Amino acid sequence: MIRALRIPIVLLLAAWLSGCASWYFEKAGAPPTPSPKYELAQWPYKEYWTGIIFNGAKIGFSHLSLAPADGQHEVRSEASFVLHFLGLEKKFRFKSADRVDSNLALRRFEYDYHIDGNDLKLTGEVENNALRVHIVTAKNTTDQTLPLTEPVYSTSILPLYPLLHGLEIGREYRYTVYDGETQVLAEVTQTVLAYETSKLFSGPAYKIETRMHGHKTTTWVSADGLPQLEMALNGVLISALETEKQAKRYLALASLNKQDVLLDFSMVRPDRPIPNARKLDYLKIEIEGIEQRLAPPTDGGQRCEWANNVAACEIRRVLPPPAITGTSDTKLRDHYLRPTVTVPSFEPRIRMQAQQIAGGAKEPIEIINQLVAWIQANIQKSPVDVFSALDVLETRKAECQGHAYLYTSFARALGIPTRVVNGLAYSEELKGFLYHSWNESLIGGTWLTVDPTFGQVGVDATHIKLIEGESSAELMPLVDVVGKIKARVISLDGN
Repeated sequence: MIRALRIPIVLLLAAWLSGCASWYFEKAGAPPTPSPKYELAQWPYKEYWTGIIFNGAKIGFSHLSLAPADGQHEVRSEASFVLHFLGLEKKFRFKSADRVDSNLALRRFEYDYHIDGNDLKLTGEVENNALRVHIVTAKNTTDQTLPLTEPVYSTSILPLYPLLHGLEIGREYRYTVYDGETQVLAEVTQTVLAYETSKLFSGPAYKIETRMHGHKTTTWVSADGLPQLEMALNGVLISALETEKQAKRYLALASLNKQDVLLDFSMVRPDRPIPNARKLDYLKIEIEGIEQRLAPPTDGGQRCEWANNVAACEIRRVLPPPAITGTSDTKLRDHYLRPTVTVPSFEPRIRMQAQQIAGGAKEPIEIINQLVAWIQANIQKSPVDVFSALDVLETRKAECQGHAYLYTSFARALGIPTRVVNGLAYSEELKGFLYHSWNESLIGGTWLTVDPTFGQVGVDATHIKLIEGESSAELMPLVDVVGKIKARVISLDGN
């Protein structure tokens, strides 16, 4: 979570700081010598609070505290925020307790994530050169063992690590963290870049760049280690130091601010509307604003070419085949039949429900149609985030990603290799492309597109595939895309 003084200033600037940060920061002269450096036993503060701003709106707070505990140290972190999306509130809360040694290396932890009424709990401990993690979501448990060849750290110590080892200009630190949100080990690089002043905070501060999962966060830290200001997503996401009372005012502000910050930030509006989108058979479109490494792939009914920083894509609806033809690779089948934390296809409740839905159906196409029809009839379309398919099965409501998770679980439980696809799909109601998740199921040697949210077996041509994957780690590249894409419709057909 972004952790980062003066909220009124940040609120005024947040919407247009992106790309212009250099205008507001100046060199502060020579930094102190020796460079600030503290041991945990003499840490200069016990806690701090920050306010979080997204796309110009205050949405929440974060809190970090540090205290001695049984010869070690305990780092507690909390973040809570509220977003409005399609007129409804989306509530997020994260609490963590990390037990660390004098060098901040992780010994054990407890993490609690809560999103829209759904929970994800993780507990873990380092022992015998391995990190052992117990994961619980919707009463389903998964155990994870990650071999270690070096010390591992928690993401909560990111603001602490440079101060422990020294805020010397030019120093670079590399280490490995366990990211509970994605449940993977990730490399972190932190570089102390400069010593600067700004109208956005009081006094000089060290500018630190942190990179993790390929994404950059910039933090300005005072000599006593307090993060004065922090920016991510090119200035769209900002946090700033506050008092506890100021930070917790987000509840009142969130209830008054009904701006759809997620929708405003993520919507991709093409140059002209697309009528009868769900019936569209063919779309030719140009997409710009993303790097080539994240350009839409050529796959199935989608053909894309990259030139001059523009992806030109032709997308055709691919209808279900009249009969199964070809055979699929065994390794490919095995990979897309395996259960995961997000898609627990071997879980008894999933398997039992999938078998009831399929009934006596034998042909994959017939089974797929019945799965999609059941989801359409029994799962409410609601902007509710989930951690796994079991959350959807228990609550019977989710947004598109939850529908895709549940369909994937059912299909894999019935022996149909299936993957989650993420990209853009057009909304006639909002007259723009929204980020959307759907599926591809392997039938014989062909991937068939399936959208359980729209009830489509063979999706319409406004579905623009960007990336495959169901886990948070696999979806991380999309962070570099959201808010940057522009689209121009060249031609369309079939409506």
